[in-house]
Amino acid sequence: MHATTPLPLLKRVPPGAWTVVAWCAGLVFTFIARTRLPGESEPGQYPSHLLHRWDGVTFVVLATATALNGGRLLARRPLAACVCLLLAAVLGTVPLSVGEIPMAQFLAAGVALYFVATSCPRRTARIALALALGTLVTFVAVRLFCWGVAGTSSELAVALIAVILWLLGRSAHQVRAHAERLSAQAAAQAVTTERLRIAREMHDTVAHSIGIIALQAGAATRVATTQPEAAREAMRAVETTGRETLAGLRRMLVALRAADAGHQDDPGTAAGPVSGLDDVDGLAATTTAAGVRVEVRRRGRPRPLPPDIDLSAFRIIQESVTNVVRHSGTHACRVTVDYGEDDIRLEVTDDGRGRGTSTDTGFGLAGMRERVALLHGEFHAAPRPEGGFRVAARLPVPVGVR
Repeated sequence: MHATTPLPLLKRVPPGAWTVVAWCAGLVFTFIARTRLPGESEPGQYPSHLLHRWDGVTFVVLATATALNGGRLLARRPLAACVCLLLAAVLGTVPLSVGEIPMAQFLAAGVALYFVATSCPRRTARIALALALGTLVTFVAVRLFCWGVAGTSSELAVALIAVILWLLGRSAHQVRAHAERLSAQAAAQAVTTERLRIAREMHDTVAHSIGIIALQAGAATRVATTQPEAAREAMRAVETTGRETLAGLRRMLVALRAADAGHQDDPGTAAGPVSGLDDVDGLAATTTAAGVRVEVRRRGRPRPLPPDIDLSAFRIIQESVTNVVRHSGTHACRVTVDYGEDDIRLEVTDDGRGRGTSTDTGFGLAGMRERVALLHGEFHAAPRPEGGFRVAARLPVPVGVR
């Protein structure tokens, strides 16, 4: 069915946790690079004497605490988190006695910069990029002013990586926003298409009713003088049919008044025969023959319904059963039709997977929800706690038909 699938495992990890992992990885790399590994005659980088003193260890501890705080703030206060992670990069660089902020110390800030660019507005993302580049420039400037030596070329490489991470984040942000716009447009188009289909079906219902009225009125005219009682009976049928048709038209026109008049119907789509709840048994037989057993239960006293309600009830059951066949992976479902005093309740349940796929574009639930909303009813569709899926709808019956 059309339900949300679980996120991939890596997507479940919050961005703040990724920054903490990046910081820890940077620390590990820093110490490994200053250790003579197998196959090396000497370490890749000689450790600073500060790393072996209490003040150097203090800087590392303070930097780690600041980085952990930045990871904690990333989801709620992204700019404050960036400041903390950039400060951690500076504090972690001080005991190394180098002329630039190494990539290992800047890695956590770069990961945070990517997530800010991905999830935050453009202004916030630009401020985060400016903070990152400003920190790198300031560090090199202070080194040049105080000691006259700085790793400018190495810092340019770190700055380039920061810009690349930011651009990747903005690209992911734009792709996600575009996908959301496409999804919203597709959902709106599905609703419009469903409204047009309902309008076509209502047209068929009204045409059928007007044809009956014309036949009954013609019969009444022919026997008005010879068979007054038959003429009165025909005119009563005309009155009943006319009232039901007008009531259905009024409900439909009021509900469709907000539809977009600019969308035109597809001239190549032909309207099918008008169906109703009397066809549920035939639908069940056809579906059962196809391999999914449909059990139909009726409660209350069946009675004639207005054509628009009768048709919508059948379409809801039909779409629900179709979804069971396509998505549930089960071999049986149950259809319940409950005739109440002032409404009719529909329920379709199954024992299948209870979920569908995020790439499903059938919009079946959106169409059913739109039908029920047009008739001022109630609609619910969700996985069942005990397993499977449940679709339930309540359609109110007009007072004059009860």
